[in-house]
Amino acid sequence: MMARVSIVGLGKLGASMVAAIASRGGDVIGVDVNPDAVAAVANGRAPVLETDLDTTLAANRDRIRATLDVAEAVRDSTITFVIVPTPSDARGAFAFDAAATAFEAIGRALRTKDAYHVVVLTSTVLPGTTRQALLPVLERASGKRAGPDFGLCYSPEFIALGSVIRDFLNPDFTLIGEIDARAGETLETYYGQVMTNHAPARRMSIENAELAKISVNSFVTMKITFANMLAALCEAIPGADVDVVTQALGSDRRIGSRYLTGGLGYGGPCFPRDNVALAFLARALGTPALGPEATDAANVQIPARVVARIAPLVPTGGTVGILGLAYKPASHVVEAAQGAALAEACAGRGLRVVAFDPLVTALLGRDGVQMAASAAEVVEVADVVVIATPDPAFTAIDWTALLARRRALTIVDAWRLLSDRIPASAAARYHVLGRGPTPGTDANAEARLASLWTDTPAR
Repeated sequence: MMARVSIVGLGKLGASMVAAIASRGGDVIGVDVNPDAVAAVANGRAPVLETDLDTTLAANRDRIRATLDVAEAVRDSTITFVIVPTPSDARGAFAFDAAATAFEAIGRALRTKDAYHVVVLTSTVLPGTTRQALLPVLERASGKRAGPDFGLCYSPEFIALGSVIRDFLNPDFTLIGEIDARAGETLETYYGQVMTNHAPARRMSIENAELAKISVNSFVTMKITFANMLAALCEAIPGADVDVVTQALGSDRRIGSRYLTGGLGYGGPCFPRDNVALAFLARALGTPALGPEATDAANVQIPARVVARIAPLVPTGGTVGILGLAYKPASHVVEAAQGAALAEACAGRGLRVVAFDPLVTALLGRDGVQMAASAAEVVEVADVVVIATPDPAFTAIDWTALLARRRALTIVDAWRLLSDRIPASAAARYHVLGRGPTPGTDANAEARLASLWTDTPAR
């Protein structure tokens, strides 16, 4: 029989875990300090916007409880997951105040509970946080010792916003940092009952798990940034195509094809801050931080590079249209999103900007960016349209009909999304990022490349 668990924190991941676990037949208690979030989950409604969350909560409402009372949740469960915000602090590290507050409340509840209980920190933290900062809170508040009296694990999830439920139930692996074997075995057994794909468990010390979590995201961003560097390089080489190059690289099993697509940079609430945090950790411990520092520096300069490419294409007094503002398709999140940054950078250069994203209704704080009601509206009013996210909604546009109503339109496609969809038309000027000019059509590009060899002194 599956153990009843409690989840402290009903944000995007916490609420989605409640729904996912209940969908697998598990009883789960959700806890939050926000009465509205608790009421929503208790009534089978999503407290946040996330794919399939509303329907999954509603369909499994009979296995879900929600409360403001941490003590009640701990008393009536066997495992408690803590999924609270750990925002970046001024140093680039992760603040753990909310986690400490949750651990204090859980510790007080454990003081009066005789049965063995496992506490699982799921929020992202840096190495040392769980054992050095949070474990003492639990032991002090409970009057008990981790190991003989209760279990403690660090077990972060590897999910993406927009697919949290699916990702949680189908992980590549489960990462379990454990204080002792009993706690790790308890959590591994539970994951085995919940996950649908029999993912392997990687069990280790808490410090190793903390470092592994932050390293995964940093490695992925390094791979993305390398592909983006190749895209910029291909633009300068006649006949070069980043997709052809990365497909070849991805065929090597040492590299693989996932996340190896040249385009705009990464964004969102996790990737940028995790890189910065790893760089902070490396510097603080006296080790080189060149890798994550270079990845972050390369990523943040992409909007400026693209604006420099776009600006000469915009007629005096013209308008730039941005299609795609969220950090990825099927998301409403604009935090550190390249499309949003691109719109803001264009406006900062005095260009008129009109933008659309299927899930983004406003760009708060972005002066000079006008939101359109549809992608078609952007195409109708803009002189230059930039495809900033590879959203299928933009391939569904009837480009033939729209271009038939335009005298001229320049399209800058950062993802090569429309390569086979833009009709031959006197109105269309189609530019793709990540591809060089056709050989023989750009004398300057040819000359730059030739000069590398013709001007090299003979040996």
